[in-house]
Amino acid sequence: MGEAMMDADGQTSSVESIDVGARLKSVRKLYRLSQRQLAQRAGVTNATISLIEQSRVSPSLHSLNKVLDGIPISLADFFSLQFTSEPTVFFRAEAMPNISSGAIHRRLVGENRSGRRMTLLYQVYTLGQDTGVCYLDRASEEGGIVVCGQLELTVGADSALLAAGDGYYFSGFRLYRLRNIGDCNCILVSARCNA
Repeated sequence: MGEAMMDADGQTSSVESIDVGARLKSVRKLYRLSQRQLAQRAGVTNATISLIEQSRVSPSLHSLNKVLDGIPISLADFFSLQFTSEPTVFFRAEAMPNISSGAIHRRLVGENRSGRRMTLLYQVYTLGQDTGVCYLDRASEEGGIVVCGQLELTVGADSALLAAGDGYYFSGFRLYRLRNIGDCNCILVSARCNA
């Protein structure tokens, strides 16, 4: 592998404390690059990438930086990315917590997310059910789509009857109310984001 695995001084210093090979493979896959694509972009051989990922060679920081330029990602980002503690991405219906109030059935998507900035809900409004008057603060945004049934939405002085496929989106200092005035249950998927 010659020059590709040596630093600028011809030294063969390497990063020993971290499994660089496994990390490189994870980062490469995160960026959806094949070994061949990464090798071409970095100006090294396919064998170089393969040997690093198999942990058969330990690259110098200079050589690793050259490989990472092909992604591109900085050395700092490469070593600080967290792969093992990634939060869950997929949520099955039966695993979503039921946070119902009264006859409005709500399931929360992503209950264990720390630092949450969005609340995503699957809601079922039974016949005649209503949220009462709610308040959206200045830094918030809210939107939703009616999946089935009908839902009356009042935002401030404006009101509309939404049917399946209809949606809404509003933000900042608003009083609003949702009410099922149809003849069947209404299903709504909604999201609220806080700045």
